[in-house]
Amino acid sequence: MKRLLLTFVLLGLVAVLKAQEVPSDDQEDYSGIWFPKAMIHNGSLPNHNKPSKVFPVKMTALEGDLEAEVIFWKNGQCHNVKILMKKTDEPGKFTSFDDKRFIYITALPVKDHYIVYCEGCLPGKLLGVGKLIGDVPRRP
Repeated sequence: MKRLLLTFVLLGLVAVLKAQEVPSDDQEDYSGIWFPKAMIHNGSLPNHNKPSKVFPVKMTALEGDLEAEVIFWKNGQCHNVKILMKKTDEPGKFTSFDDKRFIYITALPVKDHYIVYCEGCLPGKLLGVGKLIGDVPRRP
C-alpha cells in the first residue's frame, strides 16, 4: 500500500514539475511581418545584388521550420520570393538552399527586435549578411 501511495505521489510531482518547465528558446515564435532597419555584409555581394530599397519580410511558422516571404519591386516588375528555412538542433539556427546557407536568428533586449545573420558560399566567395529587423517600420 505504501509503495502504491509513493508511486502516485512521485507521478504527481513529476507532472507538476513538467507543467512548470519554462519553454526553451528554440520554441520562440518568429511569425509576423518584420521590417529591416539596418543591413551589413562582408563585401561578398555583387553590386547588382546590393539593395537600394528594403521591403518587409513576412515570416510564417511551419511546424518548427520557417518560411520567409518578400515581395519587392525590381526592374519595373513586382517579384515574390519565398525561402524555406529548416529548423536545426541548435536554437535559433536554420538552414536553407539545400543546407548550403545557415540562418541565425537572435533576439535582442529591445522588444520585438532580432538580428538575422545568413552565411554560406557563393562561387568563390564566403557570403555573410546581417540584418536588424523589428516589428514596426523605422520612422523618418
